Amino acid sequence: MPLLIVLGYVWPEPNSSAAGSRMLSLIKLYLSQGWQVQFASPAELSPHRFLLAELGVAEQQVKLNCDSFDSWLTAQNPQAVLFDRFMLEEQFGWRVEQACPSAMRILDMEDCHALRQARQLCHIKQLPVDAPALNSDLALREIAAIYRCDLTLVISETEMQLLQQHYGVPAELLCYCPFWLDKLPATNRPGFDQRQHFIAIGNFRHAPNWQAVLWLKQQIWPQIRKQLPDAELHIYGAYPPPKATALHNPKQGFLVKGWVADSAEVMRQARLCLAPLAFGAGLKGKLLEAMCQGTPSITTDIGAEGMNVDSGWSGAIANDSSAIADAAVALYQDKLRWQQAQQQGYSIVAERFGPEQAARVWQQLEQIRGGLTQQRQMNFTGLMLRHHAYRSTKYMGQWIEAKSKLAQIAPVSDNE
Repeated sequence: MPLLIVLGYVWPEPNSSAAGSRMLSLIKLYLSQGWQVQFASPAELSPHRFLLAELGVAEQQVKLNCDSFDSWLTAQNPQAVLFDRFMLEEQFGWRVEQACPSAMRILDMEDCHALRQARQLCHIKQLPVDAPALNSDLALREIAAIYRCDLTLVISETEMQLLQQHYGVPAELLCYCPFWLDKLPATNRPGFDQRQHFIAIGNFRHAPNWQAVLWLKQQIWPQIRKQLPDAELHIYGAYPPPKATALHNPKQGFLVKGWVADSAEVMRQARLCLAPLAFGAGLKGKLLEAMCQGTPSITTDIGAEGMNVDSGWSGAIANDSSAIADAAVALYQDKLRWQQAQQQGYSIVAERFGPEQAARVWQQLEQIRGGLTQQRQMNFTGLMLRHHAYRSTKYMGQWIEAKSKLAQIAPVSDNE
């Protein structure tokens, strides 16, 4: 039975982030095809993590800059290794190539970090996203990791286009890999009259989500509340910091509720989802969840990016405070438009995120694995980058490892 090793940046938390849900989808895809899966991570065990043992997936905590990883990986002898975000490829790529050179190396971007960073910095400076912003040090690292891998999973068509047209990445190194559902959602969700209030949801550690909460608090929600004085906004998300819980104000109907175990349940109780994202990248799991639960949403162009269809959004798209507030108030009170938006959400899910996506992704993964030698020889840039970058990261990692061992043998006193 072939084995996939997943090297995780964090432990999967499907109830805390879209990244956690996506990782579970990839794990389940391999399991459904008869593979064994082991999940390894240098991260600390998190309180909301999914218990992978329930899926029959073994867990392994690994250390950074430590040769114990090499011996462990050699003993496992995987046929494929999946890096969760480019930072894990930087840390472990050379060790994987050294320990199991014939294993297929897959990079899951989660989203394009370089694009997200460029948008965030340009938002702060109130500048358009231009080539210098996109060509950051972070981009150089991320694109290099793509070249060093055999195949990279890209969550958004927008990012597929960016990688090929701006960064010049060959199409054969990329696989469009959006969210997908094992089966399409039921369409008998609660209707307009059975719902009330607004919902916003997102992990507070994710900068675009925190910015959205501030935007709601300072500008958008006061305008909505003025027109709908009895409405409430329920804000959910994992890891709310004190600065977030301090925004809780029942008199204003602004309720910061924190982590929720069942996001689907609270989503289908709400009449509208608000996702005013000023920057970000990838696909927005909260908006897919909203459509699956029959909850129309008000979001921005960035929020709907990669999820929209020609026939329109499941709600409304607006990009300034007044337009977002006006669209939210109008849709909240218009039963017919609301029902049409709910049905549009079901249509978008069926058109873009059905189970056929998984079959297409698997076909490409297996096609690359079957022609791995040819794929690597055709990717000369990847060969070159592995030659140079792996040596630099290898020697840096070995230096840190040696330094740590020396410190354990002869610790330096405070007086030295």
